[in-house]
This record gives sequence, structure tokens and C-alpha cells, in this order.
Amino acid sequence: MKNEWILDVLADLRIFAQANDLGALAEQLDDARLIAATELASKGEGHAAHERSASGIDGCDIGGAGRGF
Repeated sequence: MKNEWILDVLADLRIFAQANDLGALAEQLDDARLIAATELASKGEGHAAHERSASGIDGCDIGGAGRGF
């Protein structure tokens, strides 16, 4: 649980990439987030990848990340 912050950072970066037409980067960040979630889950440090939303947002309002950059 203590290292789950990295999943939020990767999700924020993916949202920024999508908002700025960086499609390939957004896909890579999505892959990185899934790998991170899997590794954290395997170490007992987080939710399994299937327990979090595929979008990476998890229902959280991130305050408009990716807009105005």
C-alpha cells in the first residue's frame, strides 16, 4: 500500500499524454501502470491490476491534470 502512489503518478502522466495528443506515450504509460500494479500486488503492496480501473483514474478527481500545459 505504501508504494501505490506510483500508480497515481503514472495515471496522471497518461492523462496528460492523452490530452496533448501523445498517443504512443499514453499507451506506454498504461502498460507501465499495469506492470507496476502487477509487481506491487505480487509483493503484497497494492491492489491487483484487475482491482483498479483500466482507465487509471479510479474515480478520483485529479484537478484537471493535463489541461493547459
